[in-house]
Amino acid sequence: MEEEAARCFLGRFVEDFPAALEEGSPLPVSPLSRRVSLEELHGESLELGLRLLAARGAPAGLSTLLCQAALSQLLQDDLSPFHCAQEAEANQEDEPQVALLQSDTVQRLFLNKLIDLALAWHQKLPELPPSRVLQCSVHAIKNTRRKMEDKHLALAEFNQLFGIQDGVERAYYGVFDGHGGVDAATYTATHLHVALSQQQTLQSDAAAAFKSAFTRTDDMFRSKAKRERLRSGTTGVAVLIQGQELTVAWLGDSQVILVREGHAVTLMDPHKPDREDEKQRIEDLGGCITFMGCWRVNGTYAVSRAIGDFDQKPYVSGDADCSTVQLLGGEDYVLLACDGFFDAVRPSEVPQLVLDALQQPADPEAGGNTLPELSEDAIGQRVAQQLVAHAKAAGSSDNITVMLVFLRPPKQLLAQHSSSGSAQATQDSTSQDAAQK
Repeated sequence: MEEEAARCFLGRFVEDFPAALEEGSPLPVSPLSRRVSLEELHGESLELGLRLLAARGAPAGLSTLLCQAALSQLLQDDLSPFHCAQEAEANQEDEPQVALLQSDTVQRLFLNKLIDLALAWHQKLPELPPSRVLQCSVHAIKNTRRKMEDKHLALAEFNQLFGIQDGVERAYYGVFDGHGGVDAATYTATHLHVALSQQQTLQSDAAAAFKSAFTRTDDMFRSKAKRERLRSGTTGVAVLIQGQELTVAWLGDSQVILVREGHAVTLMDPHKPDREDEKQRIEDLGGCITFMGCWRVNGTYAVSRAIGDFDQKPYVSGDADCSTVQLLGGEDYVLLACDGFFDAVRPSEVPQLVLDALQQPADPEAGGNTLPELSEDAIGQRVAQQLVAHAKAAGSSDNITVMLVFLRPPKQLLAQHSSSGSAQATQDSTSQDAAQK
């Protein structure tokens, strides 16, 4: 992360927030919840801080360091003055009472710690560790649905956000497709990566860490759903790039594919009710699969695994599947997307669609490839936009979210393809000349 960008941002930020927020004044960003448990405070505070800083154009690396430092200070304080009354919890059967905190007041304290840090860092900027730069292209649309129930998270600075200093670079990405409301998707996007960071097996066995993190997130959401009477669920797919290892974890029918040297590599098999092993698992539990426009679990949900959907647990399982592959150096990108994309686009189509998007001129009316006129970020960002547009044109009516994580720069991918294409054309021409002779 460049120090110049950090200093410029801090200069602007302290102009907007020259002092701590006064008691009773409105918060500059709204908390996700009215009440949170101490365990939920981690994710909700980090989400709140990152949202505030991103809205003001903060460099991502600086944002994660500020939020991590502010949260560390917050958790050292005595938070008992922020506890809510327990009356509502007393009515919950078979659920131990959990101390809940009033979000507005405890998050004001968190934001004031973040502001104090920004003021101090503006005067003397600490040494900033280098950030891992992986370009990420994301686009999401509501499409023809009444509500947008997808959520996503791109976190290239995973270690910095959680203060992990073990020398292993990590980046995290996730796409979550909610149904029956957005609550489960929002909750998972807020807490799954936090739960993952707390797993002792993170470095030695990322797949086991992911499975435990999904289970913990499902359990946490169950408690919230009970106390707030929420009825929703979410599928999800998440990726952790840890050193030269890529681990994928998923529930339901959101998917991820890896493209290596222009070819799609299958990393997973989505959980659908008509998948033979899923059908057998559900029937062994006493459930059934019925066709009602599509295959559904007990005539309800069209996915067989999800976070939430507690009215159909254990038939709709919260147990994630995982796979891990080694990155060999020839990987182009990783694509994560919800079923709104994959219902209209086959994984085998993705490499050509991405290449077409990269090759499209900046000004279609001008013709030709004007790629050099665009920045690397602009080139990458339009790829996700065009993939979403293609899925919509191909007939998808669902919410569509596409996230593309480039493992090599877009310009390099295009140059490599152009070089390969020229070499192939020369080879074809040589073969034709030899045949004519």
